[in-house]
Amino acid sequence: MTTSNALTTADLAAQARTENNGNLSLFAQNEAQDFRTRWEKIQGEFVDEPRKSVKDADTLVASAIKRLAEVFADERAKLEREWDRGEDVSTEDLRQALRRYRSFFDRLLSV
Repeated sequence: MTTSNALTTADLAAQARTENNGNLSLFAQNEAQDFRTRWEKIQGEFVDEPRKSVKDADTLVASAIKRLAEVFADERAKLEREWDRGEDVSTEDLRQALRRYRSFFDRLLSV
């Protein structure tokens, strides 16, 4: 996914519903499907090119981790913009921020 085609964090959140429990997933559904499709291709090519498959798997995992870091950085930047209001940050705003961190943390641990 190129930067010009990248979805915003809001877009990701809107798309990132899991089928079974309605919680937000770490990736938008289309991103997760792309990662799965790429994995299946790598796995399917193992018999003919095992060394290349392992190299491609390493690249894919690194891409997924990089994207996860980007999603977290976007969410963190959004929270920091809210906190830049200084004294105007209410306890409710902070509670919502903590809930978003908890949600992200729970999703991360559920992987």
